[in-house]
Amino acid sequence: MYESREHLQTLTEIRSLMERSSKFLSLSGLSGVSAGLIALAGAFFVSVRLETSLLAVFQSSRTGDYHTNMNQPDVRQFLVTVALVILALALLSGTYFTVRQARRQRQTVWNQSSQRLLWAMLVPLATGGVFCLALLQYNLIWLAFPATLIFYGLALLNGSKYTLRDVESLAYCEIGLGLVSLFWPGYNLLTWAIGFGVLHIVYGLAMYYKYERTLTA
Repeated sequence: MYESREHLQTLTEIRSLMERSSKFLSLSGLSGVSAGLIALAGAFFVSVRLETSLLAVFQSSRTGDYHTNMNQPDVRQFLVTVALVILALALLSGTYFTVRQARRQRQTVWNQSSQRLLWAMLVPLATGGVFCLALLQYNLIWLAFPATLIFYGLALLNGSKYTLRDVESLAYCEIGLGLVSLFWPGYNLLTWAIGFGVLHIVYGLAMYYKYERTLTA
């Protein structure tokens, strides 16, 4: 009886080690928080630039002026520029916190697990990027807001099997919010801010207190 329990415990430990070696577990919750704050700052900047509130920035869809306003060259260029700046800042902050987390765990960031995770997420993200470029080409920029949420959620879902399973919950939330945004065009910026801002902050804080707090204590 004792030997069987000992063997079972050994098998459990081996399975745990194999699982950890096949997954990238150095994702930092603080990277999610920083990305969320950057996204909220960007959404606020857009709302100020367009001289309206975050809640009603795109409510002009009810009057029929929505698509005309969105497709003005200066508005499109401004939104694309802000999106690129947000993406760059989020990637920089995420990389910083992830590298710091990996060093605390005495692990390397660039390994087979991180490569599999990157490739799994890259395919949906690249597909979504090309899709959004097509939307811009055909003056359908308002659809780019829900499209970014949906493809980002698909990327998270595809990559969740190579990292913390908690990422899967965030993926479903992003996809669901993107689908809702498709039928709620008057509030595209609001749903985008919730998806990339609020959800990232909530997820990041949850991951920080669940996995990282003991390391920093």
